[in-house]
Amino acid sequence: MADLFGNSQDEVAPRDRSSSQRSTAKTPTEAKPEPPRPLADRLRPATLAEVVGQDHLTGEGGVLTRMLATGSLGSMIFWGPPGTGKTTIARLLAGHGDYAFEQISAIFSGVADLKRVFEAARHRRSNGRPTLLFVDEIHRFNRTQQDSFLPVMEDGTVVLVGATTENPSFELNAALLSRARVLTFRSLSSEAIESLLERAEAIEERLLPLTGEARAVLLRLCDGDGRAALSLAEEVWRAAGPNETFGANGLQEIVQRRAPVYDKSRDGHYNLISALHKSVRGSDPDAALYWLCRMLDAGEDPLYLGRRLVRMASEDIGLADPNALAITLAAKDAYDYLGSPEGELALAQACIYLASAPKSNAAYVAYKAGMRAAKAHGSLLPPRHILNAPTQLMKSEGYGSGYRYDHDEPDAFSGQNYFPDEMEREAYYHPTPYGAEARIGERLERLSRLRRERTSDAEE
Repeated sequence: MADLFGNSQDEVAPRDRSSSQRSTAKTPTEAKPEPPRPLADRLRPATLAEVVGQDHLTGEGGVLTRMLATGSLGSMIFWGPPGTGKTTIARLLAGHGDYAFEQISAIFSGVADLKRVFEAARHRRSNGRPTLLFVDEIHRFNRTQQDSFLPVMEDGTVVLVGATTENPSFELNAALLSRARVLTFRSLSSEAIESLLERAEAIEERLLPLTGEARAVLLRLCDGDGRAALSLAEEVWRAAGPNETFGANGLQEIVQRRAPVYDKSRDGHYNLISALHKSVRGSDPDAALYWLCRMLDAGEDPLYLGRRLVRMASEDIGLADPNALAITLAAKDAYDYLGSPEGELALAQACIYLASAPKSNAAYVAYKAGMRAAKAHGSLLPPRHILNAPTQLMKSEGYGSGYRYDHDEPDAFSGQNYFPDEMEREAYYHPTPYGAEARIGERLERLSRLRRERTSDAEE
């Protein structure tokens, strides 16, 4: 007679004769169960067709789809935010082409690890099997370490797939970029995240205990990150009691709100400050306020934002509204005085004022033109008639001779030359017809006409 595992009773009985053997023997029912795998791992796509949110890469006619159709892979850099499928797709590519898949992280790996991986890849290649080397956070390798990939990429020892959340143009060597194609991964849309949640509910065989409003909040909280969405879903299931359903407020209490995707020293920082600056320049106070609040909410230093607003006041508004600079400086001081959160309102007020003000970059353009002229003409001396002459020697040299005091002249304007004698007069500042600068332009035009007339009279 056989037992449930295919052993005859005769085979089992002899083993039962030894009590010591009975106490130490492990039967299949005594084996420890495998720990549960995270939901994100259980839902990892098995084919490229199951990948969501990256149709431009994996869909019909996508870049990777066409590449696989040719039967040959080249080295690539996957650039995109977290949780968008970079690691998963690298694994699928290796499986599709029967590549040996090696994965390392630049955070935990050094030169010795790279040498070991390269040597193993050379050995496989000599036996006819290629290697796909996936390097997570590749931008964290220094320039010398990045250069070490070049020989093994060139001779085909490895097909390199590097993953980075940072702009490759700034973080990776030009030599490495010239040998790899950069593919951009996009944050997952709400529809793609919803598709992931539906798959999770199918595999769990239960619905998420959320109201419609709470489900919409969860979609926003995951910030386009598929892995984060599944982690949040797991948290909800763990927290829910029997027949309990969470609303939006209940969901917020459970997950304690995931921090926005934002690194104050990296791309997220530069992207958002660029959006804020361009919204102010484009006279859209609502968009400008949104980006300001996004940065404050993500933990940006409010004084950094205050400094940037001061710069915008000079660069993009200038003399079209001379009050802009004073208001932004006052806002920066107000924050410095009040601190957070009260002082942030002053920054918001300044942001709205700048976006609503008339725009002019005439002072900014004039400054750059003046700087170019200063570099081009060297160390020319001012004309002698505008130099002070505190000593007799300087007077004898002609310092101050012929200077006309403007306040004593008609229209309080002498029209004298203030450029170096060896240099032709140049025009750098060209007022725009907007805001207060329009009046400045009218006055400067009148003074320019008087200068020509008085210069002509002096020559006669």
